[in-house]
Amino acid sequence: MAEVGCLKDVACQNLEVSGSVSSKVNVVALTLATTISTDQSGTVFTLDSAGGAYDVTLPTVASASGCIFRFVCAENTPTADITISSNGANIVGVLHVQSDTNEDNLISVTGHTDVLFDTTALIGDWIELIGNGTNYFVKGQGSVQGAFTIA
Repeated sequence: MAEVGCLKDVACQNLEVSGSVSSKVNVVALTLATTISTDQSGTVFTLDSAGGAYDVTLPTVASASGCIFRFVCAENTPTADITISSNGANIVGVLHVQSDTNEDNLISVTGHTDVLFDTTALIGDWIELIGNGTNYFVKGQGSVQGAFTIA
């Protein structure tokens, strides 16, 4: 029988709950060229280019429906550009950056293949990409104008 405030009755037989539930996010440090898999959805990737420029290749957009990937700059003014690359001109959305004149600027991303963390990016600048099978929707925050370049 349902108690006051319950939405549904649930009948269970031999229900056992053990252990603990973790809400930690997987964090992976990247320092060289990498191809990401759909199994890594939900991962936060930190980016460091001390060893030079490199590309991070996303899974094909058709296989990435429901996938979310976040990329965070792990160094101030990276040594070289870090390119987040898709398999086609399917990255769309808006990136928010702080300009040198203390005005907010938006970068409109309309059907691009790459988003670059430029050498002006600062530690903590980030982008997030969400796949729907047709596009990667991008959003992000840069601390300085020029933190991101789209191609």
